[in-house]
Parts: sequence; structure tokens; C-alpha cells
Amino acid sequence: MSPALRLDGVSKWFGDTVALSDVSFHSAPGVTGLLGHNGAGKSTLFDLLAGFTAPSQGTVRVLDLDPRNDPSVHARLGLVPDGDGLWPFLTARQTVAFLARHRGVKDHDGAARHALHLVGMDAAADRRVAGFSKGMRQRVRLAQALAHDPEVLLLDEPLNGLDPAQRRADVELIRRLGAEGRTVLVSSHILGEVERMADRVLVIVNGRLVAEGTPAGVQGLLAQSARTVRVETDDPRRLGGLLLTEPGVHSVALDANGLVVQTTDGRALSLRLPQLAHAEGLSLRRVIPVGEDLESVFTRLTASARGAGR
Repeated sequence: MSPALRLDGVSKWFGDTVALSDVSFHSAPGVTGLLGHNGAGKSTLFDLLAGFTAPSQGTVRVLDLDPRNDPSVHARLGLVPDGDGLWPFLTARQTVAFLARHRGVKDHDGAARHALHLVGMDAAADRRVAGFSKGMRQRVRLAQALAHDPEVLLLDEPLNGLDPAQRRADVELIRRLGAEGRTVLVSSHILGEVERMADRVLVIVNGRLVAEGTPAGVQGLLAQSARTVRVETDDPRRLGGLLLTEPGVHSVALDANGLVVQTTDGRALSLRLPQLAHAEGLSLRRVIPVGEDLESVFTRLTASARGAGR
């Protein structure tokens, strides 16, 4: 079976500005998080997948169709784009029902009722959008993307403007949509949101795809740049003395849980530790990067890629 979303060697430029550079990835059912700072190229990527613009180079396919040239794909695609795009003079129910009817849903009123319920907008369904807060407008936009029961969802920063309770509810909704077999691509510049929503992460920096995998896998890809590692062993003093002779190890300190090692090359250290322990008859209990959550990985990625042309 072909992947629902596929980009192969895609670049997009506007004049002399490169928005995306040679991006390739495939996305299957489930939730994939697109992580990037503001201006990284996330919205350009969504515009390409939605068919709003054509790639300057490479190919884009959604459900094996070219979204730019085959409008039939939109009946199977739900989109929350960047920006607002709602009609302020319509109610939430009218907005969602109109767009569902436009996408060919026969029972568009029933579809609107169900979609608004999913996003927690039952009580405000018959109020005009003009009086809504940013978070309420965002939920209407999510409802219209769900009303025609699409196979693929493209959600560009869907949690913007939501209060903490609604963020939690929508995170659970997005995870449920992926678990039901839909292909969901959801973007954010907030790392905790991506970790909670997605089982797979794409990291985009300055128009380039710089890492791909599970949240834990992304950390592993960058383990060579780890700076601090905690090592728990049965003889920390002895192992600490050995580590001080290793290339790239800046310092070793004892604490209540073992050793805290400062190194310039976390990957090399992770390979060397088992060798040292085996040679000296020591037992390794745990080796844990300190501060190496997705937040720190992303911060380091962004800093290292700054200055690369977009």
C-alpha cells in the first residue's frame, strides 16, 4: 500500500528565498508531528500538500494523487490551514455545515453537529463566529476539517489560542483520530505538544528536514552531541577514574546516584562504556542523557542550523 502522504525531493522557492530545500518523507496512518520554529517552512509544506501551490522541484502526492492538479483529493482531505479564513457573519453550525455540503456530504447538518460535538462546541454552535475568541474560532476550524470524515488530516498549529483544558482535549482527539486509522500530519513549534500527540516526529529547520523518527529516536540520532550523561554503576569511583582518561571526557563528578560525566561526544561515550565495564568486571545499571529531552534536542538543532540559507 502506498503511503498516504509522500514528498520526494521537494523544494520550493519564492524569488531568491528558499522556503523548502530537498524535503523527502512518507507518512502512513497514525499521527506524525511536524516540529519547527516559526519561519521554518511548515506552512509552505502544508500549502504544497493541500495543493495551494506547486513545488519548484520534486513531487507531492496525497493518497497517490497530485493535490495541485486533481481536486478529487479534497473530498478525502481535511485541512486546518495557518490563519483564520472563517466567515464572521455565520454561526459555527452554519460554517461547518456549509463546508461539509461543499465537500459532498449528504447529511451536512448531521455532520456539522457531530464535528462540533467532537471539538466541544455544542453550547456555542448557534452563535456567530464574529463573537468568538481565538480559541473558539480555532475549534470551529478543526470541526470543519473533520465534518466530511476525511482519510487524511493536515493540521497546521491546531492548538494555537486554546486554553489548557481545550489543549488537553484536542491532543486526545488528535491521538484518537490517528488510532482510528487516519493519516494525521500536525505541526507545532511547541515541543511538549508534539511529544503528546505524535508517535513520529519530523524536525524542520530553515526549510530542511534535519531529523525524523520517534521522539526518543530523534534524541538518539543526535546522541553524538550530548553534553551530560549520568552513569549508574556498582563502583562509580573506579569507573570515574577510567573515564577521565577517555578522549572527549571533560569532567567526571560523583553524586548520590553515581557519576555525572561531561563529554563532547555522547555517542562515542555510549559505545565505550560497555567495553570499559566489561574489561574491568564492573556492572552498568543505567546510562541516561541528562537534559536530553526533545526540547533540548530541538534547541540545539535550531542553533546549529541558523545561518543556513532558506
